[in-house]
Amino acid sequence: MTTSPAGLRRSLGLTDAVVIGLGSMVGAGIFAALAPAAGAAGSGLLPGLAVAAVVAYSNAMSSARLAARYPASGGTYVYGRERLGPFWGYLAGWAFVVGKTASCAAMALTVGAYVWPGQAHAVAVAAVVALTAVNYGGVRKSAWLTRAIVAVVLAVLAAVVAGCLGSAASDAARLDIGASEGFGGVLQAAGLLFFAFAGYARIATLGEEVRDPARTIPRAIPLALGIALAVYACVAVAVLSVLGSGGLARATAPLADAVRAAGLPGLVPVVRVGAAVAALGSLLALILGVSRTTLAMARDGHLPGVLAAVHPRFRVPHRAELAVGAVVAVLAATVDVRGAIGFSSFGVLAYYAVANASAWTLDASVRARVVPAVGLLGCVVLAFSLPGVSVAAGAGVLAAGLVAYGVRRWWASAR
Repeated sequence: MTTSPAGLRRSLGLTDAVVIGLGSMVGAGIFAALAPAAGAAGSGLLPGLAVAAVVAYSNAMSSARLAARYPASGGTYVYGRERLGPFWGYLAGWAFVVGKTASCAAMALTVGAYVWPGQAHAVAVAAVVALTAVNYGGVRKSAWLTRAIVAVVLAVLAAVVAGCLGSAASDAARLDIGASEGFGGVLQAAGLLFFAFAGYARIATLGEEVRDPARTIPRAIPLALGIALAVYACVAVAVLSVLGSGGLARATAPLADAVRAAGLPGLVPVVRVGAAVAALGSLLALILGVSRTTLAMARDGHLPGVLAAVHPRFRVPHRAELAVGAVVAVLAATVDVRGAIGFSSFGVLAYYAVANASAWTLDASVRARVVPAVGLLGCVVLAFSLPGVSVAAGAGVLAAGLVAYGVRRWWASAR
């Protein structure tokens, strides 16, 4: 076990990195994102999933190449800064921190909604406090907890797939692959589903805590993404075979409704527990990622310098973790962030647009630029295919961050 020059401990191997990525991707999104995506795409849900997977794969490969070159905390914030300049790095970091902070609150409230609906906000705050404490104790503890969470969620999803496909209610004709809501509906569904795929960023943002990052990260990112895609595809096919796209679009709890329709009411409580555990896994990985990007931005003066501290014993960015935890707890206690998926997707797509633009600069050959070109175009198209409210909110928050950046630069030059 080694310590990076910046002070964070390199203790994560390939399995740990893959599990942390899976903890973000195979999380609460699979329990919630399928219904709004089916509402947007109709019979085009599976094509929408395929489009989201192509864009996610392009982003993942671009991120993997960049992470191998720049194995530091901060992910695309660092890549944008090093390849495109400070402004683009700041834009990526701002989009990530703001969008993922909203995602953290959404995941915390998902825990509350499944564990104790009548006290969802209180349970959400308790979950944030508990997982912040776990992260504070060191990234190894977080990795072990994430392993347990991923194992539970995969077991629940396997039970859902087997139960639905093995039931008499399953009918392959309900898959009805097409585009009943048009190509625009397919793209909007892809944008909403992308929210669930974006967890592989957590592997890159933990670059300073991975052993042999130049070798480990490029292997971990596509591996985690491939496993997540296989899981999502199996679950989507199983649920569609029972509910159809129309029934799925109307479902309030898609997987629970699917096992109930399959004649397996005994699985409903299991699915509820799985959803709560999945949301905890997503929240744990999100807090890890946001705190590391906060650390990187604080080091460069874009956020208060006190957030750049590393704990002398646990070798984690403890002040950044506490600050992120506090903000998420306040949001979880006071607001309803169920609509944050679209807003978060817009921010994350902006973040990956910068990643692909950064990867474009690594190699001037046409062949090497195909993947980042596909990723960049896909991010822009999916971002502006999201619901209008999400686009407006996301663009407004990004604009506010850019104004803050300009004011800070002006103030620094005037002093």
